[in-house]
Amino acid sequence: MSQTNPAWHHDGMQNIWLPYTQMATATATLPVVSTDGVRIRLADGRELIDGISSWWTACHGYNHPHIRSATEAQLKTLPHVMFAGLVHEPALRLATRLAALLPGDLERVFFTESGSVSVEVALKMAVQYWLNKGITERNRFVCFRHGYHGDTFATMALCDPDEGMHSLFGSVFPPQMMAELPTDEALKIGFERMLSTHRERIAAVILEPLVQGAGGIKMHDAATLKFIADVCQRNGVLLILDEIMTGFGRTGKMFACEEAGVVPDIICLSKALTGGTLPLAATVARRHVFEAFWSQDKGAALMHGPTYMANALACAAANASLDLFETEPRLQQVAAIEAQLRDALAVCKGLRGVADVRVKGAIGAVELSGEIDLEQLRQRFAECGVWIRPFSNVVYLMPPFVIGPEDLSVLTSAIHQVLLERSIRV
Repeated sequence: MSQTNPAWHHDGMQNIWLPYTQMATATATLPVVSTDGVRIRLADGRELIDGISSWWTACHGYNHPHIRSATEAQLKTLPHVMFAGLVHEPALRLATRLAALLPGDLERVFFTESGSVSVEVALKMAVQYWLNKGITERNRFVCFRHGYHGDTFATMALCDPDEGMHSLFGSVFPPQMMAELPTDEALKIGFERMLSTHRERIAAVILEPLVQGAGGIKMHDAATLKFIADVCQRNGVLLILDEIMTGFGRTGKMFACEEAGVVPDIICLSKALTGGTLPLAATVARRHVFEAFWSQDKGAALMHGPTYMANALACAAANASLDLFETEPRLQQVAAIEAQLRDALAVCKGLRGVADVRVKGAIGAVELSGEIDLEQLRQRFAECGVWIRPFSNVVYLMPPFVIGPEDLSVLTSAIHQVLLERSIRV
């Protein structure tokens, strides 16, 4: 086999099933042989500057020596042990550190392996919170247009049925309540009316704070988040914040909810939790939520337990990632990225076929109009030496926080160049 088509790539593609991909028409995938910093190295010798942090996880870049040494040390002593009847230091230390970092009394941490499952656990917590109080009717959730909370069955029911990827399964989902984000007075009145009318049926409201991710990188301000939280409190409805994408500095604060001074009843974390190295997620509840499960009645316990819950290797990586937030200037780096993205992406606003440009923290989004050939865009970006993977009608950047201004300029210049070419065609 040639260097550009290694045997493992050719042979393995005959058996693999890729995510979000029609395999019958899939174009060639890019075989990766190594990563370093903000770069992805391909088998043919090319390097791509990563503009999306491997689905928003690699906040410290790839192969950070501190995370690597921590996981290597953990591997030598305790890679994994079941987390029922047994506990270990990496998980307990991580839980203590997360509780100290999070606002308010978000202090009880339940570990899982993926963001979708962390949301599933939050939903289960919310419903059982009311059941443990003797209230059986509060088993529905309010979610928002353009929202995305995962690909499992319960989480798919919370995603936008029109904008999302899950319309095929609509007949299988439990019915939930879809609301518009209350960004103006009429929508605020409608949202408050929805909660006041149906609060005896609603277990919780769930929201991605400040930035809705896979539903189109839609952004709202802190005042909107604060209004939603206040309405939930007035109506006695739990608030779940899905910070799987926004958590750990991506929007400019350690957690997006801090910008609005909001403490949710339950928060979901994943993605950047381990710095993009190992699968891990956390569902963290406030004290009053946990106390509803504190009982001599075994039936009041939270009945959930993933096999790889609180995996010791992943927890070691997460502790090392938190070390880096303490010792390296991550939030300052995010502020610098935000300023550069605002300046560099502004030139896209005047291009034909560009509907909007949005920036928040280390997130930049260019929304497109007209017909969009995603595969053609993805190929052109790779030809430009960058890894940018548009979806739906959005070209976006969520680079590692450690990216330098020169590499970030390469990313933004590639976006302008490729969209300029597209503007000539549309």
